[in-house]
Amino acid sequence: MIAEAGLAALWLAFSLALLQFGLAVASNRLGDLKTLVAPVAVAQGVLTLLSFALLIWLFLRTDTSVQLVAANSHSAKPFIYRFSGAWGNHEGSMLLWVTVLSAAGALLALVERRLPERSLRATLGAQALLALGFFGFLLIASNPFTRLDPAPLQGQGLNPLLQDPGLAFHPPTLYLGYVGLSVAFSLAVGALVTREVGPAMARAMRPWVLGAWVLLTIGIVAGSYWAYYELGWGGWWFWDPVENASLMPWLAATALLHSINVLAARGSLRAWTVMLAVVAFSMSMIGTFLVRSGILTSVHSFAVDPTRGSFILGLLIFYTGGALLLFALRIASVREGARFEIVSREGALVANNLILSVILGTVFVGTLYPVAVEAVSGEKISVGPPYFNATTGPLVLILAAVLFIGPLLRWRRDSRPNLRRIAGPVVVTILAFALTFIDPEMNLLPRLGLAFAAGLAAASFLPLAGRDLRRTPLTIWGMVISHLGIAVAMTGAAADASLTRETLAAARIGEVLTVGPWKVRFNGVDPVAGPNWTAIEGHLVATRGSTAIRLDPQSRYFSSPPTETNEAAITTRLDGQLYTVIGKRQGDRWQLRLWWKPMVTFIWLGGALIALGGLLALIGRLRRERGRPLPLAEART
Repeated sequence: MIAEAGLAALWLAFSLALLQFGLAVASNRLGDLKTLVAPVAVAQGVLTLLSFALLIWLFLRTDTSVQLVAANSHSAKPFIYRFSGAWGNHEGSMLLWVTVLSAAGALLALVERRLPERSLRATLGAQALLALGFFGFLLIASNPFTRLDPAPLQGQGLNPLLQDPGLAFHPPTLYLGYVGLSVAFSLAVGALVTREVGPAMARAMRPWVLGAWVLLTIGIVAGSYWAYYELGWGGWWFWDPVENASLMPWLAATALLHSINVLAARGSLRAWTVMLAVVAFSMSMIGTFLVRSGILTSVHSFAVDPTRGSFILGLLIFYTGGALLLFALRIASVREGARFEIVSREGALVANNLILSVILGTVFVGTLYPVAVEAVSGEKISVGPPYFNATTGPLVLILAAVLFIGPLLRWRRDSRPNLRRIAGPVVVTILAFALTFIDPEMNLLPRLGLAFAAGLAAASFLPLAGRDLRRTPLTIWGMVISHLGIAVAMTGAAADASLTRETLAAARIGEVLTVGPWKVRFNGVDPVAGPNWTAIEGHLVATRGSTAIRLDPQSRYFSSPPTETNEAAITTRLDGQLYTVIGKRQGDRWQLRLWWKPMVTFIWLGGALIALGGLLALIGRLRRERGRPLPLAEART
C-alpha cells in the first residue's frame, strides 16, 4: 500500500499543479478565488514531499516488490546507502527534482512579501507550469512506484561507485541548486508577464539565486573531491560532459547574481538579469537532458533510454523557447535602467558577466559539439581537457584581473579611480610570477595562474581597507571571502597542473619507489572483507625525512551488482597530498600508481571559502531585508 499511496500523492500533486496554473492564468477574472493560488501551491508541495518520503521508506524497507527498489537496493547494504538509494537512480532522482521544484514553489508562496500580488501569482503560475511538465514525465515515462509481480527475493544493489558517504548527499545538493534556479526563472517570467521587471523582482530573486549558487558550489566541490578519491585516476576535474552539466548552471548563476545586485541597488541591467535567469535554469535542464538522455556514457549518468531523453528535450525546448519568445515580445516594454559609465562598478560587473558568459559559451560548445556531430554524421568525436584548458584558462586570468579593481570602483561613474590601491596586489603578482621560475619547466598558463592567484588573494582584502571590521556588513565579508576562495582554488589548480609528480610501476613486494619527496616501500597485500564487498589491500609505508606513514589502498569487488573499484589511500600534509592506488597482479608484481600533489587541497579549500562567502552574503541580505540588526552592524555597501 505504501507504493500506491506514493503514486496517489504524486497524481494529486499533479492535479493541484494544473489547478494552480489555471488559477494563476485566470486570476483577473476570478475575484476572490485568485487568493487560492498560494494555498494550492503549498498543498502541492506537501503532497510531493509525502510522495518522496514514501519512496525513501520503501528503500529503507528494501521492498523488492517495487521495481525501482529491486533494481537499486539490497538488504545487505548499510543503512546510509539504502537511504541514498532512493535518489541514486533515474526515477528516484527525478522525483527528488520534482519534490524540490514543488517545495520551492510552496516556500515562495509562504514567505514572499516583496512582490506585488499580481506578480506573485504570475510567478507561482510559471512555477506550476514547470512542475506540470516534470510531473507528466514522471507519471508517463518514469514512474518510481511500478510494482513487480512476483517480487524477487533480493534486490540488485546500488552501483558500488555511488556507495560513498559523500556522494550520498552530493546529488541532493546539486538538485537543490538546480531547482532553486527555477524560482529565478519563474520570477523572471512572472515579471515579464506583468511588465514589472525592476528592483523589486531583483530583491525577491536574490536570496533564491544566492542559495542556489551556494548549494551548486558545495555540490560541485563535493563531487570533484569524490571523483578525485573514489575513481582512482588521480585527477579532480576531467571535463566530463556530466561534470560540465553542473558547471554551466553555476557559471550562469554567478553572472546572474552579479546582475541582480546591480538591478537591486541601481535599477540597471534589467534585460541582462531576465535573460540570465532564463539561461541559468535552461542550463540546469540541459544538464538533466545530458544525464538522462542516453547520449552519454558516464559514471554520473542515470538513464540509457532515448525516449526519456526525447521527453526532457521537448520540455527544454518548450520552457526555454517559450521564455525566450516572451522575452522578445516584452523586452520593448522593459524600462531602461539608470545609465552608468564604463569605468564604474557597474561597468566592472558587466565585464565580469561578459567573461563568464564567454566561458559558459566555450564550455557549452565543447560539451555539446560532439553530441551534435554524432547526431548529424554518426561519427564519434571527443573534446577533452586540452580544448577546455586552452580556452577557459586565459579567460579565467582576465576574470581575475577584473576582480582586482572592480570592487574598488564607485557606482555609476568613477572618473578618477584610485589605482594606487591596487599597487600592492600588482607587486605581489609580479613577485609571485618571478618566483615561479624556480621551476624552469613550468608552462606559461600555470605560471600566470599562480601569479594572478597571489595578486587576487591580496586584492580581495582591499574592500576592507579603512573600515571598522566590527561594523562591516556581512555582504562585504561574503564578497571578500568568496573572492579569496577563487584565488585559493586557482592556486590549487595551477599547482596541480604544474607541480604534480607521478610514478607508475609494476612493483615486487619489498621494492621501494620514489615519487616527489617521498620514498614508498611496498610491504605486501592481504585479502579483506567489508559489509558487502571483498578486496585486495596493499600495504605501503611512505617516508619523508623522519616521517613514516602507512597507506593501505584497496582493489574492491562488489558481487551485487558485479563491479570492481579502486579505493585510493591518501595522506594529507600542509603542502600537499600523497595519493596511492593498487591495481592488478602481474605474476610476482603488482601495479602501483603514486602521485605527489603539492597544494592540491587548495582547490577544495577555495571552493569551501567561495560557498562560505555566499552563505554569509545570503544571511546578511536576509537579515537586512527583514530589518533585523546584524552582529556585525550594517554599514553602507
